[in-house]
Amino acid sequence: MGLAKQIELRPLQSMKAGMAEFYTPQMSDETLLVTIPGNTVDDLFVHRHQTDQILVVRGALVLVVLRDRCYEYTLLSEASPVVAQIPPGVLHGAINLTGQPCTLVNAVIRHGAPLERDYIPLPRPFPYDLHHARQLLGLEAA
Repeated sequence: MGLAKQIELRPLQSMKAGMAEFYTPQMSDETLLVTIPGNTVDDLFVHRHQTDQILVVRGALVLVVLRDRCYEYTLLSEASPVVAQIPPGVLHGAINLTGQPCTLVNAVIRHGAPLERDYIPLPRPFPYDLHHARQLLGLEAA
């Protein structure tokens, strides 16, 4: 039996030189700068031949992954820079309820030709837990 695909969170390696801090870039085939508007609840996406490597550089969002018919929620924020690596075949979406845009870098690794359907949102099979997402974003008390 194979292991279920899941996201991996990796802290960024950095080096300080004078007043600047340099972070190790992520190897990729394509690098995208993405803005997710505030008060956004995104549907799900699945990429069949692509690994996403997401780093939030401004703001915050909750990354949602559908696994074993359950949503898993992960806070990604500029205050705690980590790279969320999403392998091919993992259903994922984003929630930004902060009211402020969130900017992220996606260092995409291609494992084959992109498919048009990989970029068409899929409806959520059941609603997200927005109360939990608000808690993760610090918008509501636990």
